[in-house]
Amino acid sequence: MYVIIACFTLAVALWFLQGQRSAIRQHGKRLPRPPGTLPLAGNGLWFLQPRHKLLDWFVGANHQTAFSTFEISVPSLPPAVVISDPKNVEHVLKHNDIFIKGSFFRSRSWDLFGNGIINADGDLWKVQRKAGLRFFSNANLKTFIDAALPPILDDTERSLDEAAGGHYVVDMQDVFIELTTRLMGKMAYDMDMPASLPFSKAFDLASGAIGDRFQNPFWRIKEFILGAPLRRAFFEVKRFGNSIVSSAVRKRAKPNITKDQSVKTTDPLQDNLINSLLDHIPDHQVVADAAMNYLSAGRDTTAQSLTWTLYLLLRHPRYQDSLLEEIARILPSASRSSSLHGITYDNVLPSSLPYAHSIFTETLRLYPPVPFELKECTVPTTFPDGTWLPEGSAVIWVPWAMGRSRRIWGDDSELFRPERWLGPSGSIVLQKSAFEFPVFNAGPRSCLGKKLAELLAVAVLARLMWRYDFSEVLENKEGGCGVGEERKSQNSLTLPMEGGLPIRVKLRAEVER
Repeated sequence: MYVIIACFTLAVALWFLQGQRSAIRQHGKRLPRPPGTLPLAGNGLWFLQPRHKLLDWFVGANHQTAFSTFEISVPSLPPAVVISDPKNVEHVLKHNDIFIKGSFFRSRSWDLFGNGIINADGDLWKVQRKAGLRFFSNANLKTFIDAALPPILDDTERSLDEAAGGHYVVDMQDVFIELTTRLMGKMAYDMDMPASLPFSKAFDLASGAIGDRFQNPFWRIKEFILGAPLRRAFFEVKRFGNSIVSSAVRKRAKPNITKDQSVKTTDPLQDNLINSLLDHIPDHQVVADAAMNYLSAGRDTTAQSLTWTLYLLLRHPRYQDSLLEEIARILPSASRSSSLHGITYDNVLPSSLPYAHSIFTETLRLYPPVPFELKECTVPTTFPDGTWLPEGSAVIWVPWAMGRSRRIWGDDSELFRPERWLGPSGSIVLQKSAFEFPVFNAGPRSCLGKKLAELLAVAVLARLMWRYDFSEVLENKEGGCGVGEERKSQNSLTLPMEGGLPIRVKLRAEVER
């Protein structure tokens, strides 16, 4: 018995030591370790903390290491470095063949994303991206904003009118999730897809568990004991993905429809996403995986970003006034007593609503929808700052921490200041290098939905902020976070707001009487 215990203890110690004896070097010397690195455990204890605490730890570690590359060691994680220098980030994002998702990432996310584009490398990634490029064309983006979004926003306004009339609290994160789920369902899959479907809750549970797998080295033990609900959630997500494909295949098989003809559906797009995927990928299970990957990217990240944007506007009300003034300038005949139906693709472009775009972009800087990124290198490689990594090493960059970097953004890096994105005249939205501001990735894997997310967010904000006066619920007993407290993100692969965003709604026309 004692021999077994001794062997187990030795195995655990060796496992903990694996990341502390790496060959990673910078100009021949060991890289710095962040303050608080422990013998054996390394930085593992921080990875066991809730996600929001881990993200703040990365911010502190970046400051304490003067924003230079540093090495971390976490049990179960390959030898790894954390980078924040934009030149190093550029090196990773421009070399898609050297830095891949790799086995560490896929082994943890496989149950949810399968062979989808989030997990894929090589040819499998290329074919899914090609299908996505066809879907996210400029013509389709115009259809999104001008044809698909207005009726869904009309339904959103009806529910908010009801909340205003009934004086009850509404969770705006749920409202935004409902909106983006329905929009993606209609435009990408030609389906009526309310967020109340069982799939939605199953996906949220699964996404949280996948996020935990990247932090908790003991996740297999945890899921073996407590994983029954999670396994049911994975099953429901896969079932829903397969149902999307089956529905599309049935529509394509109708008489008088050939591959060379447009598939006539209720979808206003000529090429919706599911048909584009089926045209490019013969394996229907891969199509189902790809469909769920695109759905996650299209609905979750945009809805969460809208939630954080509204939150910041409520915490900084002076920016609401500037936003409303800008809307009034482009739509001078708009009335506060009616919906803002004059919002179109042309007038939600940055040239028309630069201040609205600056508000959304500043939110993404502070609350990036994917706050933590990781890749593995396939060959030994040297970074621009002289850091040398052996094959199989992991590279981490943290958009959450980079967005708070004083080196990139100045001494006010932690302040919400949308005007940092505007030119001297206030009419130009400034651009940052994608390697300084990697919220939408960059290089070959740059986000296909970037323009859609920006235009959709501005259109939604313009309509809702024009019509409604929102006030944040702060009382803990009603779901608030407490007066003077900041809202936190919950554990997930993306950045949902913990507890949602409980709001009281009033019609702005009544408030301003």
